[in-house]
Amino acid sequence: MKITQIETTEDVHRIAKLAAIAIVLHMVEAVIPSPLPGVKPGVANIVTLYVLYKYGFATAAWVSILRVFASSLLLGQFLSPTFLLSLTGALVSLGALGISMHLPKKYFGAVSLSTIAALAHIAGQLIVVRLWLIPHAGVGYLIPVFAGAALFFGLVNGLITHQLLTHDPDSTISSDTSTSA
Repeated sequence: MKITQIETTEDVHRIAKLAAIAIVLHMVEAVIPSPLPGVKPGVANIVTLYVLYKYGFATAAWVSILRVFASSLLLGQFLSPTFLLSLTGALVSLGALGISMHLPKKYFGAVSLSTIAALAHIAGQLIVVRLWLIPHAGVGYLIPVFAGAALFFGLVNGLITHQLLTHDPDSTISSDTSTSA
């Protein structure tokens, strides 16, 4: 029997470690009861945003997508409506981050990008809910509630990410904390 060894790179190890952190955070969040169904803080997104600043968009996308797939498998939600909502939210959020990261860094930092990503995430999910799960105009009445939650948690997660980046000696944000929030 021939044993095949798979060659890995430092980048692959980094992505795996960061995705594992995001998966653990997502799993912890999944067991915390929510007062409003569908509203979660999205703490795993702190990892995605941190990775975006530290290692770039491609690594952040890998971490985010791996988190969605692995978490859905671990929670028994793979290919369920919950999985589709999570995947859609992640993809739309990544798209918004991909565009937003080109905005002037003087005005758009971790807090801004986190808020934009959170709002994009919930917008993508509400579109799927409206088009597939609940094809009724009444879904529109949920927009203020979910957008408010996304705004709040996007701000909180952005502030946490900003603090992590500020206290990271290898981060480019640590040298200019006044304008990057």
